[in-house]
Amino acid sequence: MDGSRGNSPDVAALQKGRGGFTIMEMLVIVAILSVLAMIVTPSLVRAREMACFAVCQSRLRQWGRTFQLYAADYRSFYPHMDGLDRDQHLPDRCGWVDVLPPMIGLPRWRDHTLWNRPREATFFQCPSAQLSESKYSYRPLREGYFSYAMNSCLELDDRTYRPLGESKKELMPSFLNTHLIVRPGEVVLLFDQLLDPDEAFGGQGRDASAGQHCGSYPKDFAVRHAGRGADRGGSILFCDESVKWFETVWKDDWPANMNCPPRNDTTWFPYPP
Repeated sequence: MDGSRGNSPDVAALQKGRGGFTIMEMLVIVAILSVLAMIVTPSLVRAREMACFAVCQSRLRQWGRTFQLYAADYRSFYPHMDGLDRDQHLPDRCGWVDVLPPMIGLPRWRDHTLWNRPREATFFQCPSAQLSESKYSYRPLREGYFSYAMNSCLELDDRTYRPLGESKKELMPSFLNTHLIVRPGEVVLLFDQLLDPDEAFGGQGRDASAGQHCGSYPKDFAVRHAGRGADRGGSILFCDESVKWFETVWKDDWPANMNCPPRNDTTWFPYPP
């Protein structure tokens, strides 16, 4: 009995010490946590952006290897942008997004059903690509969209459109032949494509069909990856399988309403006029 009475002051003191934080202490802790969050959050955002950028460039390199595998099997020709394939002769059903995936164990684009087209988590898309809340001229969630586009200029030679009556044996432009690309390290093959209709022409115009096609021109180059400092840009896969980041692909002397670049531009055209 006497022992318990002797301990009672200590017990009382211990219970008093469990009274919790004061309001002032809580405010100090909240302030410290807020400062830490302000310091850490930009770093986390930057880290996520860099991770997405690395995945994007890795996917582009894998697409580059697959293009070369296709060319090795098809007499050094690349697949069409989004039109006819050399062997199957099916219009608008045998572009690169259909003929390349089976070569690396993936389903073709057209094998994905409506409302279930590949999204940013798949090999088909850039992980940083996001649809805009702006209005599109098509239904991207239903029909699908493309955050990577093939350089449409690769098909623009004299054999692109076959005259009536000409044999169907040659359905691909001659300059899709990789042997004829003189400087493959300078010629665009795939690139990050614009998805926001309001960002066309570097934010100076509008393109309601942004992301609709799997082949396009410089005007649809996307600026979505962080570069040096505050700069943002996009990634490009060249015909030699190299991948590089660019702030812009637009030339100062190009008019804003231009669609296809000049024929003498060897970045987009691999052959002379």
